Amino acid sequence: MPYQSHFWRQQVFTWVIISFILFGLLTLVAMFCYPGGTMTDATTSGYLFFSNFFSDLGITETYAGQPNTLSAVLFIAALIMAGCGLAVFFIAFRQFFLTSAAERWFSGIGSCCGVIAGICFVGVALTPANLYMDIHLQFVFWAFRAFPLAVLCYAIAIFFGHRYPRRFAFVFVAFGILLVLYLLLIEQGPDIRTPAGMVIQATGQKVIVYATILTVLIQALGAKQVARERNNTRQNSLVERR
Repeated sequence: MPYQSHFWRQQVFTWVIISFILFGLLTLVAMFCYPGGTMTDATTSGYLFFSNFFSDLGITETYAGQPNTLSAVLFIAALIMAGCGLAVFFIAFRQFFLTSAAERWFSGIGSCCGVIAGICFVGVALTPANLYMDIHLQFVFWAFRAFPLAVLCYAIAIFFGHRYPRRFAFVFVAFGILLVLYLLLIEQGPDIRTPAGMVIQATGQKVIVYATILTVLIQALGAKQVARERNNTRQNSLVERR
């Protein structure tokens, strides 16, 4: 990976930040465009924040049979953007952890898992739940299996290293705990086909999605700052040599 280029050292993190901000904005607009209907009640009107899933935004038609074109297009575009942004983030983030063998090993595994998670989120976007439910759920499950591993590996890489601020490791640890709890919720939690189970699962999904946005924004902003500081140090060193 050409980590020496200006794009991969700094600009890439700006792109990641923009992609996740747009994800939040586009999904918000998609919620306002959603006609209505939940998994347990097709007669509801509009998007119910604690009863509808994010995936409901991407279905081609609502549970009542109404077309859902605009909401689906916005959701698919937003999730593809976020999935690509996540994959690119984990590719670029590794540049800070190449000093020791332990850093290289954990960051390598972390980046692989992060890229897999990003690809799975793109898969979620491209498989509307009303058309490809089984495949859609597999992408969801694998995304939330790979994502915690990526986060854990990078938390360890930061602790092993001495050049990246350790406060960002604690952000990863807190987020990793949330990811594991959410994985347990979707695999062992209440059935989404019951009204109570649907509310619990939909609420848990909202928590993890917005926690993901916040965590990636924090990490991307931190990486951008660290990259800028290293670039300034490098330039000052070159000036001093002259």
